[in-house]
Amino acid sequence: MELTVSARRALTEKVKAKALEEGFSRVGVARAESLTQEGDHLREWLRRGYHASMNWMERNLEKRVDPRGVLPGARSVVCVGMNYYTPTPHTDDPDAGKISRYAWGDDYHIVLTSRLESLLDCIKQEQPSVNGRLYIDTGPVMDKAWAVRSGIGWLGKHTNIITREYGSWVFLGEIILDVELEYDEPIADLCGSCLACIEACPTGAITDPYVLDSTKCISYLTIEHRGDIPDGVATQFEGWLYGCDICQDVCPWNRFQKPSGEQAFKARASNIAPNLHDLVEITKEEFAERFRRSPIKRAKREGLIRNAKNLIERSHDDRNESVQ
Repeated sequence: MELTVSARRALTEKVKAKALEEGFSRVGVARAESLTQEGDHLREWLRRGYHASMNWMERNLEKRVDPRGVLPGARSVVCVGMNYYTPTPHTDDPDAGKISRYAWGDDYHIVLTSRLESLLDCIKQEQPSVNGRLYIDTGPVMDKAWAVRSGIGWLGKHTNIITREYGSWVFLGEIILDVELEYDEPIADLCGSCLACIEACPTGAITDPYVLDSTKCISYLTIEHRGDIPDGVATQFEGWLYGCDICQDVCPWNRFQKPSGEQAFKARASNIAPNLHDLVEITKEEFAERFRRSPIKRAKREGLIRNAKNLIERSHDDRNESVQ
């Protein structure tokens, strides 16, 4: 869909203003085109098996690297970021499990979907003939690549997006549109010579700058992985029950973090540091009710119990060693 220069500028300004009104912290626009270099990196990452059991990442590769595959005639990708940082320290209680900050509140998929739907409705009110598709960490879309191209932030060596204003504590979402907007420029990679995230990872999951081996990643192993936790890394979880924030906690750019104003992301007391022994006994009904609106349900009841048992076992081992 073609617009005049003035109409394109006006619609872009409207989109960005509405995005901020909906509570997004950052918004940028990129040209919808093939992600040639990023696609090559993805294929090599898959070839190495670094996606572990996440076989869905192998599917629809052509759509992943070109948004015109999911929306014919796509011209623009509107990328948004929403700050989710909550300034609560992680637990050091050996009888409790650490939960990644992103999972302390409501499921971000639910929160961002409603906001992006409202944004897309606004666009259609301005231009009724526009077609759009929205994604929040779902579907064949390379979220981080679009965040970089739209100027939301840069890709950190820990493979998370880093923003100047909020560090890496941001959720990402996109709307693919078949209308041309004004495009933003990517910003420079400001990681420099820093290796803090690589050096801090207890399992060595960041094999090289910007390369993550999921088979060693605590977040993957506690959320996506099914079955037993590999012996080689089971002893290195450092208290993490669901997810892991180590590489983000040590990032110098996260000194600029700001508390999120989004009420949906406020930490629930029951989700910050749950008692491991209670979780081992949790019933299906209790699990479903407790984590109904939480991303923690992604791990499944069996996975969370497995994780809790692993941490209990490691805690017992540590205590026995200290006694000896």
